[in-house]
Amino acid sequence: MTENVNATATGTATENAPGTTAATAGTRVAAWAAPAPKAPLERTTVPRRAVGEHDVLIEIKYAGICHSDIHQARDGWGEGTFPMVPGHEIAGVVTAVGAGVTRFAVGDRVGVGCFVDSCRACEYCLAGQEQYCVKGMTGTYNGRDKNGDPTYGGYSTHIVVDENYTVRIPDGLALDVAAPLLCAGITLYSPLRHWGAGPGKKVAIVGLGGLGHMGVKIAAALGAEVTVLSQSLRKKDDGLRLGASHYYATSDETTFRDLAGTFDLVVSTVSAPLDLNAYLGLLKVDGALVNVGAPEEDVSLNLFSVITGRRTLAGSMIGGIAETQEMLDFCAAHGLGAEIETIRADEINTAYERILSSDVRYRFVIDAATI
Repeated sequence: MTENVNATATGTATENAPGTTAATAGTRVAAWAAPAPKAPLERTTVPRRAVGEHDVLIEIKYAGICHSDIHQARDGWGEGTFPMVPGHEIAGVVTAVGAGVTRFAVGDRVGVGCFVDSCRACEYCLAGQEQYCVKGMTGTYNGRDKNGDPTYGGYSTHIVVDENYTVRIPDGLALDVAAPLLCAGITLYSPLRHWGAGPGKKVAIVGLGGLGHMGVKIAAALGAEVTVLSQSLRKKDDGLRLGASHYYATSDETTFRDLAGTFDLVVSTVSAPLDLNAYLGLLKVDGALVNVGAPEEDVSLNLFSVITGRRTLAGSMIGGIAETQEMLDFCAAHGLGAEIETIRADEINTAYERILSSDVRYRFVIDAATI
């Protein structure tokens, strides 16, 4: 469904036959974009750069829909760049490679997550924590590359990415259930690993949605005792099936009293404001409340909630390229994929509304063949 991807003239890409090493020039590909803030997404075409020496051309097979796509397409986190093609949960197949590429070959199953470049020279990039690049990572969409050109994400048929910002999807993971791991999976894996979730640790996951359901799976696979904290018990059976040992409703006034001082780690995945003081009270001494959900509104905090238990209030943002690969390998080894509902591209706008009303279990994935 690309537009002119196989043309050989007027600035388009060369044919991607088996053994092809690189495309000679850029092209335009089919995509779904928000033309303006809060506007419905519509089918269009966007430019893709020529495949450079260290680039791979990826035919996108599936793209997950993250709640952050909605935040950005609707300017919820600040002014965006439009037209905007969201999508940073990308799974596909390499169809061409640059002459200097050593990590991948045509036919490889690959993924692209939340960023496609960084400065590569600061202490964090050199430490494999590119997501915290001092100069700022280049977002897969709603960003600008080193030439100042806007980046367009995974709601499209093809994407060109530097091999160093591309990861390999293990054969044990189907591409459709792997796509959401490129954001939802790594967003939970990184803090769970960093704060030591494992045997002997009690971990609470706040919210059982696109992020939270992967948090339950990963924390349980790491060996932790997992509790889900959700507004109601509506998804209790799912939570227990996914690996939780306990499930509590936060709307029940007894929950915070009964669970006070229980957890070593609480990871909040929700994008709505929470009573941080109440959740900090659930921690043991030296416990940590880590936020991976990003509400658009400010939240308040009484510092005594932190001081009285030597507790930590922290945040975490995805993971670096190496850790993302580690996460994919871990998920493949433990048979962990996202719980998905596959949709056509012309259902994206409906999917956005369903996400806002919590009507998905647990991640929408776009079949890129329908773009």
